[in-house]
Amino acid sequence: MRLLELENVNSYYGKIHALKGISLTVEEGEIVCLIGGNGAGKTTTLRSISGLLHPREGTVRLMGKDITKMAPNLVHKEGLGLVPEGRGIFPRLTVLENLEMGAYIVKDRAVIERGIEHAFALFPRLKERSSQKGGTLSGGEQQMLATARGLMSNPRILLMDEPSMGLAPVLVDQIFDVIKELNAGGTTILLVEQNALMALGIAHRAYVLQTGKIVLSGLAKDVARDENVKKAYLGI
Repeated sequence: MRLLELENVNSYYGKIHALKGISLTVEEGEIVCLIGGNGAGKTTTLRSISGLLHPREGTVRLMGKDITKMAPNLVHKEGLGLVPEGRGIFPRLTVLENLEMGAYIVKDRAVIERGIEHAFALFPRLKERSSQKGGTLSGGEQQMLATARGLMSNPRILLMDEPSMGLAPVLVDQIFDVIKELNAGGTTILLVEQNALMALGIAHRAYVLQTGKIVLSGLAKDVARDENVKKAYLGI
């Protein structure tokens, strides 16, 4: 089943044409990664999907429904979760309160409690710090919290924007292990990641963005073999 589809999406920041006719799909059960350099349009793509930026042209569909002009809170209710770039946690709220904020659209307290239990099972460190203010956590712990918060609404598809940014290598490995575990458990993921080598290693399919355009797409293993990708993004 096709969960997400972008068709000829053009997004702007004022007069700056940031996305130039982006078309992509994400099927249920996939990890799809977007790779590209700084300013390629990766984060803008996620913003255009999640309602934080409305495309001027083109269509975004979630499970067949047109969400192109929807407000972010309504997109969230349709089944889309977001782990934003820079984590975006609430620094003055505790870990537990941050998780509860991630479940603001969930009305059943039992479902919320199960979500919290799942978060603590994924990230035992968060359970240890459940009463600690989010702003006092380490960078790695904040990324764990942002990821867990994004899962609290039990989304059909999870958008993850640069989850490894600024993390020590051992924590990067842990985050990618969690991404694989989530996907194995049935979560569909659209992953934006500058660590192209690791992203291509866990993804099913990949898109390469360059100055707002998709210049290459295909199976992740095939994209990883492309000579231009090797030189530009894999350091080979």
